[in-house]
Amino acid sequence: MEKIKLILPLLIYLGVTLYIAYYNSPRRKKSKNFTNEYFIGNRSMGGFVLAMTVIATYTGASSFLGGPGVAYKLGLGWVLLASIQIPTAFLTLGILGKKLAIISRKIDGITINDFLRARYQNKWVVIMSSTAILLFFMAYMVVQVIGGARLFEVLTGLDYTVGLVIFGFAIIFYTVFGGFKTVAITDAIQGVIMLVTSIILFWVLKEAGGGMRNIMKTIYEIDPNLLTPSSGGAITKPFIMSFWVLVGVGLLGLPQTTIRCMGFRDSRSLHRAMVIGTFVVGFLMIMMHLIGVMGIAIIPKEQLGDKVIPILAIRNLSPVLLGVFIGGPLAAIMSTVDSLLIQTSSTIVKDIYINYIAVEIDEKKLSRISLWTTLIMGVMVFALAFHPPEFIVWLNLFALGGLEAVFMWPILLGLYWKKANSTGALLSMGISLLVYVSMTILKIKFFGMHQIVPTIAVGGLVFVIGSYSDKSSPEEHLEIFFE
Repeated sequence: MEKIKLILPLLIYLGVTLYIAYYNSPRRKKSKNFTNEYFIGNRSMGGFVLAMTVIATYTGASSFLGGPGVAYKLGLGWVLLASIQIPTAFLTLGILGKKLAIISRKIDGITINDFLRARYQNKWVVIMSSTAILLFFMAYMVVQVIGGARLFEVLTGLDYTVGLVIFGFAIIFYTVFGGFKTVAITDAIQGVIMLVTSIILFWVLKEAGGGMRNIMKTIYEIDPNLLTPSSGGAITKPFIMSFWVLVGVGLLGLPQTTIRCMGFRDSRSLHRAMVIGTFVVGFLMIMMHLIGVMGIAIIPKEQLGDKVIPILAIRNLSPVLLGVFIGGPLAAIMSTVDSLLIQTSSTIVKDIYINYIAVEIDEKKLSRISLWTTLIMGVMVFALAFHPPEFIVWLNLFALGGLEAVFMWPILLGLYWKKANSTGALLSMGISLLVYVSMTILKIKFFGMHQIVPTIAVGGLVFVIGSYSDKSSPEEHLEIFFE
């Protein structure tokens, strides 16, 4: 009976999600422009949906499981560090939003590669960016799926594989048939669920620990360093600098959040999204990481950080509340995977197949190919998740850094620097990728900093050198981007 109470809210949630996918299916609506409807939702997102889909896409397993797991090990210093992520939505929408939206309408672009192709007019830029998207998105999605299945396993007592199959079926189904619009709407719903469930767990734990004063007192007795900004020296200055780049300014290079800038309705929606998004991401980040710290006092000596949040939920929530809570982290994971999956499909279909293989193709065939591509990529991701690594946050950060290394300068300088050209973009993308992957594999660190810091610096430098070493784009072409 208790298992039914636990699983029922989750089944209701998944059922609603699948219905939204069916209702918004471009095939059911017989859309006249399938690619625009399926991959960018006909640019119809309002402020609230835009804010929540940016946040939900960015907030994944790491924010709900991995990050709080590290906070459990390092204390309040990690909460302070996680606060760097608060301006995520503001930076993305404020710096890239309006300009990218205007340009994407001019060029009729629906993917980030459409922008890069139009700006640099070089097929190798598109091929390289497509390769990077496929490579790092796959790693990023696998990490999220592992987090979801692990959560399912711990909270329901069902086998990891069972959780993987149920979880995988739901995501693949609603993404394949619903397209971008369903992904955006479900992201908004999932964002609200994340907020509600984090508040529930925080409040219950506060009561269980005898209030915040008592919880902090217990943590101080365990180890006073856990209440200091540096966690007794465990969080070094080079690490803070690295984190600031990796989950702060580097987010400007993430294709999965940048693409949202092409899909909103008007300027009013953008401005609303900047305010709502900043508040919500700040609230979620502080709340979830603080819950991780509270776990030190409530369940001390847990070895596997990723399991701290699930264990806290199991021991302190009633079956029904636990069932509702599962929706929070699962929503975070599902919203990230669905966004990456639809963008992976658009990269293969729109950026590679239509541009370089079948330039002339009718809408019916295109619709069929898009659905099958999304389905195959989804199945591949879940197949790769059958052998999970122990600590998912670090694999998550590797994929995140790889995307930032490749995309940050070509997008940012392509939007704001007239001199930027394809030579600079190619050099930056290629050398950044090489530096980042080789330094990560060989575990090379300059002054203790994460590999993304020197990678971003080198990428920016070679972009400028490459752009000055070759001629700029014709003035009439630049008018599209700088008038």
